[in-house]
Amino acid sequence: MTDNDLTYISATQAQRRFRDRSLSPVELLDALIARYDSIAESVNPFGDCYFDEARERARSAEDAFVDGIEPGPLAGLPLVVKDTSAIEGRRTAKGSMIYKDHVDTETDPDIERLLNAGANLFARSTTPEFGWLYTTQSRIWGVTHNPWRHGISPGGSSGGSASALAAGATTLSTGGDSTGSIRQPASQCGVVGYQAPFGRIPMPGSSSFSYYLHHGPLTRTVADAALMTNIMSGPDPRDHNSLQERVVIPDDLSGIAGMKIAVSIDLGYYDVVDDVQRETRLALDALRDAGAQVDEIVVDWADEAIRLGHGGQEFLFVNALDRIIEEHGDIVSDYVPQLAETTHSFTLDDYNRSNALAGEVWKEHLGPMFTQYDAFITPTVACPEFPATGWQRDTVMVNGKPVTDTQLAMTVLWNMFGYCPVLSVPSGLSDGGLPTGIQIIGRPCDDETVFRVGAALEARRPWLDTPERRPSLA
Repeated sequence: MTDNDLTYISATQAQRRFRDRSLSPVELLDALIARYDSIAESVNPFGDCYFDEARERARSAEDAFVDGIEPGPLAGLPLVVKDTSAIEGRRTAKGSMIYKDHVDTETDPDIERLLNAGANLFARSTTPEFGWLYTTQSRIWGVTHNPWRHGISPGGSSGGSASALAAGATTLSTGGDSTGSIRQPASQCGVVGYQAPFGRIPMPGSSSFSYYLHHGPLTRTVADAALMTNIMSGPDPRDHNSLQERVVIPDDLSGIAGMKIAVSIDLGYYDVVDDVQRETRLALDALRDAGAQVDEIVVDWADEAIRLGHGGQEFLFVNALDRIIEEHGDIVSDYVPQLAETTHSFTLDDYNRSNALAGEVWKEHLGPMFTQYDAFITPTVACPEFPATGWQRDTVMVNGKPVTDTQLAMTVLWNMFGYCPVLSVPSGLSDGGLPTGIQIIGRPCDDETVFRVGAALEARRPWLDTPERRPSLA
């Protein structure tokens, strides 16, 4: 196995090899750090790095495996954590110079569980300021690029985590998603991202009452996403809204024969480029080959829900962004004033209407659909060709129309309906050599079904498993 093959090994493969002692946690970590060094300038996926202390932990894990001790389900597996999650004793800058000296005094519940399971934290992944953009750029961390093509966005706001995975610079990573910030980067970079049902993965403090917000894993395989989800999820006394029922995704995810899956290519709203449509339909054919019934359905009810899904969340931050610009306008990233302008374009009526509309759409459309179908599929991103330095109101031409990155990410509807689990998985490559993805949406709290569908597609259309299916950027 070459060093490059080693950096793309899955977490589940690494676990087995640690236990049979054919691979050392130190060997894996060193290979990932070397890979990072080779792509640090071109991709720039990491903020703070903790390489020396991570090597010490890797040695301790190696000693435990040699001695026949089981040191934890994630022992020795390298992990990067998005620079928005709190870790006791570590800086969490949130992509902002405002917080460049902020050190947390406690760890978020989901990250605490990963670390207690033995995951080896060795870096923080980059994020845009306050986790706000669908690109990953900030004054504090610079610009993060897509490993598949320099100058293209890796997505946001979990773009550092997704790009590190795609570049072979980490084994596991974490993200956060309030309008698509796990799933959109997963699609842009050709990796797996999971938005669990709201409350499945606990969050601290005020975040636990932000209904659109989810923490979750980004990985290279469906099995690795399940592995992380099982550890991150479960009730926590610090989160009033954490779901009390613990769901464990099984190791055996085989079998979707007889499953009924609904599909919309554009949700009646998005302009989806031809190659994304093509790769989506090839993925659907693979699911039909696996025994599922796959039906394209008409969606003519989503326009206002999508617009107000974004608008209602923008409105909530109008006062916070105004205050930030007033107090820290000299040090925030250049695009922050534009973000504030966008928040002023929505009103309290828009926010209230978004909540009322959610109830109407579920009662009249999505609820009835999920009585007939086990899952629903759409593309994750309508067009992957967005610049790494793009701002919220910048546009690219899609099917002859100017489109913003907000209008490219087909994700926000599933934050509005946050109890639906959503797994974004790769579907193929665009004509320009960029990853495409689909998102698999399940019935409320039905985590297992979306993983079964994802595993079925992965088995028939694998990704990142061989050098020709990996980015060549170095």
